Amino acid sequence: MRRLFPVTDQTSADQTDRAWSLDELAEAYEYPELAPDGHWLRANMVSTLDGAAQHDGRSQPISNETDMRIFGTLRALADVVVVGAETVRQEGYRPARAREAFAARREAAGQGPAAVIAVVTASLDLDFSLPLFTSPLEPTVVLTGAAAPADRVAEAVKAGAQVVVAGEGAGVDPARAVRELADRGLRRQLTEGGPRLLGQFVAADALDELCLTISPMLTAGDAQRISGGPSVTVPHRLAPACLLEEAGFLFTRYRRI
Repeated sequence: MRRLFPVTDQTSADQTDRAWSLDELAEAYEYPELAPDGHWLRANMVSTLDGAAQHDGRSQPISNETDMRIFGTLRALADVVVVGAETVRQEGYRPARAREAFAARREAAGQGPAAVIAVVTASLDLDFSLPLFTSPLEPTVVLTGAAAPADRVAEAVKAGAQVVVAGEGAGVDPARAVRELADRGLRRQLTEGGPRLLGQFVAADALDELCLTISPMLTAGDAQRISGGPSVTVPHRLAPACLLEEAGFLFTRYRRI
Protein backbone atom coordinates (compact mmCIF):
# COMPACT_ATOMS: atom_id res chain seq x y z
CA MET A 1 0.00 0.00 0.00
CA ARG A 2 1.37 3.40 -0.91
CA ARG A 3 0.71 6.53 1.10
CA LEU A 4 -0.05 9.44 -1.22
CA PHE A 5 -1.35 11.99 1.27
CA PRO A 6 0.43 11.65 4.63
CA VAL A 7 -1.56 11.62 7.83
CA THR A 8 1.32 13.35 9.55
CA ASP A 9 4.53 14.98 8.37
CA GLN A 10 6.54 11.98 9.60
CA THR A 11 6.49 9.93 6.39
CA SER A 12 9.40 7.51 6.15
CA ALA A 13 10.72 5.62 3.14
CA ASP A 14 9.72 2.25 4.58
CA GLN A 15 6.06 3.30 4.54
CA THR A 16 6.05 3.35 0.74
CA ASP A 17 5.04 0.45 -1.52
CA ARG A 18 4.32 -2.06 1.24
CA ALA A 19 1.27 -3.32 3.05
CA TRP A 20 0.46 -1.45 6.24
CA SER A 21 0.20 -3.35 9.48
CA LEU A 22 -3.11 -3.36 11.35
CA ASP A 23 -1.57 -1.07 13.99
CA GLU A 24 -0.59 1.44 11.30
CA LEU A 25 -4.07 1.32 9.80
CA ALA A 26 -5.59 1.82 13.25
CA GLU A 27 -3.42 4.89 13.79
CA ALA A 28 -4.28 6.28 10.35
CA TYR A 29 -8.00 5.88 11.01
CA GLU A 30 -8.16 6.61 14.73
CA TYR A 31 -11.09 8.66 15.99
CA PRO A 32 -10.43 12.23 17.10
CA GLU A 33 -10.30 12.94 20.80
CA LEU A 34 -13.84 13.53 21.98
CA ALA A 35 -15.23 15.81 24.64
CA PRO A 36 -16.95 13.99 27.54
CA ASP A 37 -20.34 14.61 25.91
CA GLY A 38 -19.10 14.39 22.33
CA HIS A 39 -19.64 11.86 19.55
CA TRP A 40 -18.27 11.26 16.06
CA LEU A 41 -20.09 9.57 13.19
CA ARG A 42 -18.03 8.28 10.29
CA ALA A 43 -19.24 6.42 7.22
CA ASN A 44 -17.39 3.71 5.32
CA MET A 45 -18.45 3.12 1.73
CA VAL A 46 -17.08 1.88 -1.59
CA SER A 47 -17.84 3.24 -5.06
CA THR A 48 -16.81 2.42 -8.61
CA LEU A 49 -15.35 5.08 -10.88
CA ASP A 50 -18.79 5.64 -12.40
CA GLY A 51 -20.47 6.06 -9.03
CA ALA A 52 -21.98 2.62 -8.33
CA ALA A 53 -22.10 1.66 -4.66
CA GLN A 54 -23.07 -1.94 -5.43
CA HIS A 55 -23.01 -4.59 -8.14
CA ASP A 56 -25.88 -7.08 -8.27
CA GLY A 57 -27.13 -5.55 -5.04
CA ARG A 58 -23.95 -6.13 -3.01
CA SER A 59 -20.78 -4.14 -2.30
CA GLN A 60 -18.40 -7.12 -2.19
CA PRO A 61 -17.88 -7.42 -6.01
CA ILE A 62 -16.42 -3.90 -6.20
CA SER A 63 -14.21 -4.27 -3.12
CA ASN A 64 -10.80 -5.92 -2.65
CA GLU A 65 -8.74 -7.49 0.15
CA THR A 66 -7.24 -4.21 1.38
CA ASP A 67 -10.65 -2.55 1.40
CA MET A 68 -11.83 -5.40 3.63
CA ARG A 69 -8.80 -4.94 5.94
CA ILE A 70 -9.75 -1.28 6.33
CA PHE A 71 -13.39 -2.31 6.80
CA GLY A 72 -12.31 -4.58 9.66
CA THR A 73 -10.06 -1.90 11.16
CA LEU A 74 -12.84 0.68 11.19
CA ARG A 75 -15.14 -1.79 12.91
CA ALA A 76 -12.43 -2.59 15.45
CA LEU A 77 -12.12 1.11 16.36
CA ALA A 78 -15.85 1.79 16.69
CA ASP A 79 -18.15 1.58 19.68
CA VAL A 80 -21.12 0.93 17.40
CA VAL A 81 -21.77 0.09 13.74
CA VAL A 82 -25.00 1.66 12.46
CA VAL A 83 -26.63 -0.04 9.49
CA GLY A 84 -29.95 0.06 7.66
CA ALA A 85 -32.35 -2.90 7.73
CA GLU A 86 -32.17 -3.40 3.95
CA THR A 87 -28.39 -3.70 4.13
CA VAL A 88 -28.74 -6.25 6.93
CA ARG A 89 -31.04 -8.30 4.70
CA GLN A 90 -28.98 -7.98 1.51
CA GLU A 91 -25.49 -8.35 2.94
CA GLY A 92 -26.26 -11.11 5.45
CA TYR A 93 -24.99 -9.14 8.44
CA ARG A 94 -23.49 -11.02 11.34
CA PRO A 95 -22.37 -9.79 14.79
CA ALA A 96 -19.07 -7.94 15.00
CA ARG A 97 -16.36 -10.32 16.22
CA ALA A 98 -13.59 -9.80 18.75
CA ARG A 99 -10.14 -9.63 17.16
CA GLU A 100 -7.00 -10.32 19.13
CA ALA A 101 -5.02 -7.77 17.09
CA PHE A 102 -7.20 -4.95 18.48
CA ALA A 103 -7.96 -6.32 21.96
CA ALA A 104 -5.39 -4.21 23.84
CA ARG A 105 -6.34 -1.06 21.92
CA ARG A 106 -10.04 -1.55 22.70
CA GLU A 107 -9.35 -2.28 26.37
CA ALA A 108 -7.23 0.86 26.69
CA ALA A 109 -10.07 2.88 25.15
CA GLY A 110 -12.58 1.42 27.62
CA GLN A 111 -14.43 -0.47 24.88
CA GLY A 112 -16.01 -3.90 24.93
CA PRO A 113 -14.54 -6.81 22.97
CA ALA A 114 -16.36 -5.85 19.76
CA ALA A 115 -18.54 -3.10 18.37
CA VAL A 116 -22.27 -3.12 18.95
CA ILE A 117 -24.39 -3.44 15.78
CA ALA A 118 -27.30 -0.97 15.62
CA VAL A 119 -29.97 -1.61 12.98
CA VAL A 120 -32.13 1.31 11.80
CA THR A 121 -35.63 0.15 10.91
CA ALA A 122 -39.18 1.52 10.88
CA SER A 123 -41.00 -1.77 10.28
CA LEU A 124 -38.67 -4.14 12.20
CA ASP A 125 -39.00 -6.49 9.22
CA LEU A 126 -36.01 -8.53 10.34
CA ASP A 127 -35.27 -12.20 10.96
CA PHE A 128 -34.69 -12.26 14.71
CA SER A 129 -33.51 -15.89 14.57
CA LEU A 130 -30.27 -14.83 12.86
CA PRO A 131 -26.95 -14.81 14.79
CA LEU A 132 -26.96 -11.00 14.65
CA PHE A 133 -29.69 -11.14 17.28
CA THR A 134 -29.23 -14.52 18.97
CA SER A 135 -25.45 -14.67 19.53
CA PRO A 136 -23.70 -11.28 19.45
CA LEU A 137 -20.86 -10.48 21.85
CA GLU A 138 -22.73 -7.27 22.66
CA PRO A 139 -26.55 -7.11 22.39
CA THR A 140 -27.69 -5.77 19.02
CA VAL A 141 -29.50 -2.44 19.14
CA VAL A 142 -32.64 -1.84 17.10
CA LEU A 143 -33.22 1.85 16.39
CA THR A 144 -36.82 2.60 15.51
CA GLY A 145 -39.64 5.10 15.97
CA ALA A 146 -42.24 5.46 18.69
CA ALA A 147 -44.97 4.21 16.31
CA ALA A 148 -43.14 1.01 15.35
CA PRO A 149 -45.32 -2.16 15.30
CA ALA A 150 -45.68 -3.32 18.89
CA ASP A 151 -45.62 -7.02 17.99
CA ARG A 152 -42.33 -6.64 16.12
CA VAL A 153 -40.84 -4.66 19.00
CA ALA A 154 -41.82 -7.51 21.33
CA GLU A 155 -40.17 -10.03 18.98
CA ALA A 156 -36.97 -7.98 18.96
CA VAL A 157 -36.85 -7.80 22.75
CA LYS A 158 -37.60 -11.52 23.03
CA ALA A 159 -34.65 -12.24 20.74
CA GLY A 160 -32.36 -10.27 23.06
CA ALA A 161 -32.11 -7.00 21.12
CA GLN A 162 -32.15 -3.60 22.82
CA VAL A 163 -34.87 -1.48 21.22
CA VAL A 164 -34.10 2.25 21.25
CA VAL A 165 -36.74 4.79 20.21
CA ALA A 166 -35.16 7.50 18.08
CA GLY A 167 -38.14 9.09 16.33
CA GLU A 168 -41.63 10.34 17.07
CA GLY A 169 -43.34 8.47 14.20
CA ALA A 170 -42.60 5.06 12.73
CA GLY A 171 -39.23 6.11 11.33
CA VAL A 172 -35.93 7.17 12.86
CA ASP A 173 -34.65 10.73 13.17
CA PRO A 174 -30.98 10.40 12.09
CA ALA A 175 -29.66 13.16 14.36
CA ARG A 176 -31.62 11.78 17.32
CA ALA A 177 -30.26 8.29 16.61
CA VAL A 178 -26.71 9.63 16.92
CA ARG A 179 -27.55 11.28 20.24
CA GLU A 180 -29.38 8.24 21.62
CA LEU A 181 -26.39 6.01 20.90
CA ALA A 182 -23.98 8.52 22.41
CA ASP A 183 -26.12 8.74 25.55
CA ARG A 184 -25.58 4.99 25.93
CA GLY A 185 -21.81 5.41 25.78
CA LEU A 186 -21.58 4.48 22.08
CA ARG A 187 -19.80 7.66 21.00
CA ARG A 188 -17.37 6.39 18.34
CA GLN A 189 -19.89 5.65 15.64
CA LEU A 190 -19.52 4.01 12.23
CA THR A 191 -22.19 3.62 9.56
CA GLU A 192 -21.78 1.17 6.70
CA GLY A 193 -24.94 2.24 4.87
CA GLY A 194 -26.72 1.45 2.87
CA PRO A 195 -27.02 4.45 0.57
CA ARG A 196 -30.47 5.52 1.81
CA LEU A 197 -29.36 5.56 5.44
CA LEU A 198 -26.19 7.46 4.59
CA GLY A 199 -28.28 9.97 2.65
CA GLN A 200 -30.43 10.53 5.71
CA PHE A 201 -27.38 11.21 7.88
CA VAL A 202 -26.01 13.62 5.25
CA ALA A 203 -29.33 15.47 4.93
CA ALA A 204 -29.52 15.79 8.73
CA ASP A 205 -25.93 17.17 8.81
CA ALA A 206 -25.08 14.40 11.26
CA LEU A 207 -22.08 12.95 9.40
CA ASP A 208 -18.63 13.97 10.63
CA GLU A 209 -16.41 11.87 8.37
CA LEU A 210 -16.49 9.80 5.18
CA CYS A 211 -14.08 6.94 4.48
CA LEU A 212 -14.59 6.17 0.81
CA THR A 213 -12.87 3.47 -1.22
CA ILE A 214 -12.80 4.32 -4.92
CA SER A 215 -12.71 1.09 -6.89
CA PRO A 216 -10.98 1.17 -10.33
CA MET A 217 -14.01 -0.42 -11.98
CA LEU A 218 -16.81 0.63 -14.31
CA THR A 219 -20.20 -1.05 -14.01
CA ALA A 220 -22.77 1.17 -15.81
CA GLY A 221 -26.28 -0.03 -14.97
CA ASP A 222 -28.59 1.61 -12.47
CA ALA A 223 -26.85 0.83 -9.17
CA GLN A 224 -27.31 3.30 -6.31
CA ARG A 225 -24.76 5.95 -5.43
CA ILE A 226 -23.20 5.74 -1.96
CA SER A 227 -25.74 8.30 -0.72
CA GLY A 228 -29.36 8.73 -1.73
CA GLY A 229 -32.63 10.17 -0.51
CA PRO A 230 -33.34 13.75 0.54
CA SER A 231 -31.11 16.48 -0.86
CA VAL A 232 -29.41 19.30 1.02
CA THR A 233 -29.90 22.99 0.28
CA VAL A 234 -26.16 23.67 0.13
CA PRO A 235 -23.66 20.85 -0.53
CA HIS A 236 -21.60 19.95 2.54
CA ARG A 237 -17.88 20.57 2.11
CA LEU A 238 -15.41 18.15 3.71
CA ALA A 239 -11.62 18.36 4.04
CA PRO A 240 -9.24 15.55 2.98
CA ALA A 241 -7.50 13.82 5.88
CA CYS A 242 -5.83 10.80 4.30
CA LEU A 243 -5.34 9.13 0.91
CA LEU A 244 -3.89 5.66 0.39
CA GLU A 245 -3.48 3.70 -2.84
CA GLU A 246 -3.02 0.07 -3.77
CA ALA A 247 -3.47 -1.69 -7.12
CA GLY A 248 -5.51 1.20 -8.47
CA PHE A 249 -7.85 1.35 -5.47
CA LEU A 250 -7.93 4.69 -3.65
CA PHE A 251 -8.72 4.69 0.06
CA THR A 252 -9.83 8.19 0.99
CA ARG A 253 -10.79 9.84 4.24
CA TYR A 254 -12.60 13.19 4.46
CA ARG A 255 -13.59 15.03 7.63
CA ARG A 256 -16.03 17.74 8.58
CA ILE A 257 -14.45 21.19 8.30
